[in-house]
Amino acid sequence: MRFQLHTWPILRLRKGIAVTPTGSTLPRRMLARQLRELRENSGVSAEFARQAIGVGKQTLWRMETGQPVRLNPLFIERLCAVYDAREDVTRTLLGLAEESHRTGWWRAYGNAIPKHFDVFVGLAEAARRIISYQTVLLPGLLQTDAYRRAMTRVESPAMTTPEVELRVELFNRRKARLTDADNPLTVEAIMDECVLRRAIGGPAVMADQLAHLARIGELPNVSVRVIPLAAAAYAGLAVGPFVLLEFPPHPTAHLTEPPIVYLQNHTSARYLDKTEEVQQYQQTHADLQRSALDEPHTRTLIRKLAKDYAH
Repeated sequence: MRFQLHTWPILRLRKGIAVTPTGSTLPRRMLARQLRELRENSGVSAEFARQAIGVGKQTLWRMETGQPVRLNPLFIERLCAVYDAREDVTRTLLGLAEESHRTGWWRAYGNAIPKHFDVFVGLAEAARRIISYQTVLLPGLLQTDAYRRAMTRVESPAMTTPEVELRVELFNRRKARLTDADNPLTVEAIMDECVLRRAIGGPAVMADQLAHLARIGELPNVSVRVIPLAAAAYAGLAVGPFVLLEFPPHPTAHLTEPPIVYLQNHTSARYLDKTEEVQQYQQTHADLQRSALDEPHTRTLIRKLAKDYAH
């Protein structure tokens, strides 16, 4: 099947910068997976492959793992020849390489995106569904501006007001997909009740935040569920917070990106894409669903706590 590049409309962003609504993250990962599978299936060693295109071990590793790296089309063509890839496969990979050079809209925000968070933003923008489990803070896509400001000032107390507002603007751009009629993002959020009881920004901010959470949970593409304190111990407590990203099917079936698990800490992030690892988190999600209140009872709890904060 001949690979067809997506035709993405150009958007206008801040300060007249023209960007596309997608970025390099997903096509770069798709290309990496295909290159790695081609090499392994052909029996060619990584050492032979990197010598064939005249690059170092680190560069080939970055190409095969989807890390940021310059993807020279000549390198792709040469590797496909070494791997004895079919002509249509070569065209497909060259198309992915071209698409990976596109600039995502979030790149215009520069330093407003922490370095380790940039990849996640690109993956989230390309995702079809995001499953989030949180034990301390609300998922970013469900936060109000005031909640986000309060957390940003705690995380980065030296940040100036304009810098804080730029981060808030970035989050609002990301949240827009929740109500995008053409490309809605499905979000399934499960959180510990402790998240709702931590007064980020103070009682007034939390009252507004919880009222917003109850409203947004009524969207057809958003599910918000809470694991009550009454549940005592449950499996998720031993696993910790995670985000599971699922991607839309690609016209060429084997190019569809498999799910990825995102784990974040203060200064870095991990992305798990091995089938057995992802399946473990999918099983954890199933366990969490059994421990959580259903959506109507969750909204009842959220609204009760919102009233408590308001008084």
